[in-house]
Amino acid sequence: MAYDDFDKPGINKPLIGAAIAVAVAGLGGWLYWRSHHAPLPAVPVSGQPEPVAPAQEARIEHPVPASPDDASTTALPELNDSDKAIIDALGNAAAGVALAQYLVPESVIRHIVVTVDNLPRQKIAVDKRPVTPTTGVFIADGDELHATLDSRNFRRYEPVTDVIRKVDMQRFAAVYLRFYPLFQKAYQDLGYPTGYFNDRLVQVIDMLLATPQITGPIQLVRPNVMYVFADPKLEALPAGQKLLIRMGADNATAVKAKLMELRAIITAAGPKH
Repeated sequence: MAYDDFDKPGINKPLIGAAIAVAVAGLGGWLYWRSHHAPLPAVPVSGQPEPVAPAQEARIEHPVPASPDDASTTALPELNDSDKAIIDALGNAAAGVALAQYLVPESVIRHIVVTVDNLPRQKIAVDKRPVTPTTGVFIADGDELHATLDSRNFRRYEPVTDVIRKVDMQRFAAVYLRFYPLFQKAYQDLGYPTGYFNDRLVQVIDMLLATPQITGPIQLVRPNVMYVFADPKLEALPAGQKLLIRMGADNATAVKAKLMELRAIITAAGPKH
């Protein structure tokens, strides 16, 4: 992942096109394999139709706890009309913290779901981010062949990290639990009809908490337009972990602490048996 991927205004359209082509080709190959290798269906001897096996329910590892305001779930808007409701709820939960200035006020829930789902991947959809881009200019010390990440870059993330430090995670979790049906709907619309968004969120939190702590200078190279990690092991990390690394150790520690609080709240119901 290039270090200024989060600052660029557009998306790599050729890369997306290639990804779609690979997905279509893979599906075609799978269907071809099934048609040539799957066993023929058995013919009923009595002429009676084959019994249909009941569809297995997707296993839910982390069911959401009951919302502290269950009665309000009946008043939830439709997902496509939910921006004002979720922004107002988050603003109330922020209790004086200047949160609204960091939110992109369109398709908030859908963008949160897409971004959460993308964090374990190599790329994050830039136009689907729920928050505004980080201000400032990326700074590297050195040249294209030998450079290090300038610690002044960490200051770019200090304003939003300060907001994160101040938030009451219980209040924000209460908003999440109240609006959970809409988060679940957005996740299913994303292409996971039997998926459970809270399980995915817990997986992503665990991935972020496992971000390695980097000590010493972070080496960079610039093979093309943008800087990347010089260490291929770091460059191969998920996008979410690389974002925490480029935030700097202090900012990353603050974010991890809040993530641990959130994880404890949204897993309080225990595993579903």
